[in-house]
Amino acid sequence: MSIISSNIKFLRKKKGLTQQQFADQVGIKRSLVGAYEEERAEPKYELLKVIASFFEISLDDFIKETINDKWAPAPKGNLRILSISVDKDDNENIELVPMKASAGYLNGYADPEYVAQLPKFYLPMFKQGTFRAFEIKGDSMLPLVSGTIIIGEYMENWGDVKPAETYVIISKSDGVVYKRIGNKFKENKKLKLISDNPVYEPYDINGEDILEIWKAKAYISTHMPLPTPEPTMESLTTMMAQMQRSISKLQQGSN
Repeated sequence: MSIISSNIKFLRKKKGLTQQQFADQVGIKRSLVGAYEEERAEPKYELLKVIASFFEISLDDFIKETINDKWAPAPKGNLRILSISVDKDDNENIELVPMKASAGYLNGYADPEYVAQLPKFYLPMFKQGTFRAFEIKGDSMLPLVSGTIIIGEYMENWGDVKPAETYVIISKSDGVVYKRIGNKFKENKKLKLISDNPVYEPYDINGEDILEIWKAKAYISTHMPLPTPEPTMESLTTMMAQMQRSISKLQQGSN
């Protein structure tokens, strides 16, 4: 049984409602309730929002979490509200934030009108969750080159951010950056951002500076990957220099 169908059935029964009573309260036909619970159909996006609101849980939890007697909602301290757009079939769009629009995104990310004006597309493999695409700049995340488009899934609860995985971070100071995370997120603490290109040193960003976090799920690029080159004396020297700087910082921190 799918997550959505099992959640509808469990939550309806927990409220002590028959299929007809539940249908009457959310404004649909009883036959649709049966179809949803038996996986013969799936609610459209707008109806999913109505059902989640009726059961007083977040839409994100409703479509992603298996809700049962042991389930408990995540702490709400890091929850964020996101503006989205949908197509004529109520499918959530994947809005694209081009490189040239990244500066404007800092001002318009929470504005529904701004988000609606962004280029958008739809990928059927991304059915559950909210996704956005960002065109990255620079060579700090090689082998992904400048101009690569990262498709990220919206992180509603930043406590779910996992070290060593890659994310698009939207912050007041750095704008849109794509980095690997170096530590768990803690409220009002710093988050370490790491580049895959060893030429760039890791750096910290203040928690209160962060606006949005998107977990990287896929990328689109017109550059096909090349064979891994043999290390050159220059690249080895650069890596050794970075290691020495990192060791020096660790030694200074322990003194």
